[in-house]
Amino acid sequence: MVCDPPKEERLLPERHPQHDLFVCDVADAVLKGDMATMEHPFYSLSKKPDTRIRRYEQGDRWLEVVPSVHGLATIYDKDILIYCISQMIAKMNDGHPPSPYVQINARDLLVFINRTTGGKDYEALKEALARLDGTRIRTNVRTGDTETHEGFGLIESFTLRRSEKSGRILEFGVKLSDWVFRSIQAKEVLTLHRDYFRLRKPIEKRVYEIARKHCGRKERWTITVDVLRNKTGSTSSMKEFRRLIRSLVDGDHLPDYRVTLDGDRVTFINRDTMPGEEAVPDHAFPLLDAETYHDARTVAPGWDVYELEQQWRGFWVETGKPELKNPDAAFIAFCKRRAERQALL
Repeated sequence: MVCDPPKEERLLPERHPQHDLFVCDVADAVLKGDMATMEHPFYSLSKKPDTRIRRYEQGDRWLEVVPSVHGLATIYDKDILIYCISQMIAKMNDGHPPSPYVQINARDLLVFINRTTGGKDYEALKEALARLDGTRIRTNVRTGDTETHEGFGLIESFTLRRSEKSGRILEFGVKLSDWVFRSIQAKEVLTLHRDYFRLRKPIEKRVYEIARKHCGRKERWTITVDVLRNKTGSTSSMKEFRRLIRSLVDGDHLPDYRVTLDGDRVTFINRDTMPGEEAVPDHAFPLLDAETYHDARTVAPGWDVYELEQQWRGFWVETGKPELKNPDAAFIAFCKRRAERQALL
């Protein structure tokens, strides 16, 4: 019989404990408005090159994620974007104007994302940049009677500066794509727990993203095993996927959320570990009239209004839970802005 390791050993060691991380993540970086990088599995969970084209549809709109010959960008490659975004948000909060150009000291990045700093880690950065640069997003944009097809990358370009003596990457520059940059300008980000970088398995990172997006600061959120498996993009069998979820339940090591599994239902329970706020019970959120959902479908045709409601609730909490004189009107305005901004992509 194989015994599972204790909770602390289920996380990677904190390799640079003196380095205090403040981590932010993109809430709306790929498909602006529906938080696609957390909602859909755009990043590969495999260590082997993944060359499958992924397609997502919402009403008459579609989006495809197209890998290069290097394969799809992985969930670990995304750490580079998390670093870029969190640094840019910090500078914006200090009053500096945002820029799509980010200059990165390679060692600082590796320390920030809790990696070791050996030669293979610097080489892995080069490979990650190639996958990020090669992964392309394609989508159709409808305005009036016209349909336009657009394509762009997760990053626009990158440059490297290496040591002539050792060949090690010293620093590199990244130009973020316009789509990602617009998200940063709007500060459409979510705070991640620092232990996100200590999660050992790609599926654990992906499950955390989904919980962070959907449960957020609510007390709890429930989803079926089958839907959760689809959202993660896992290619494991259902039996193996249930075993992975059971490991999260037994290990109790997922940041910010405790996980329970009851039959086919997975529930995420807020640990109240997110800074500045306690979990918000459902009854504390603004109440909406039943007719409001009909109006929301009118201003945002083809959208899942209940998903938009979850986003709106999260936005309300993240902005300090302001008093709303007319919650219904506020929600309709939120849906309208989401749909209008989507049309600009």
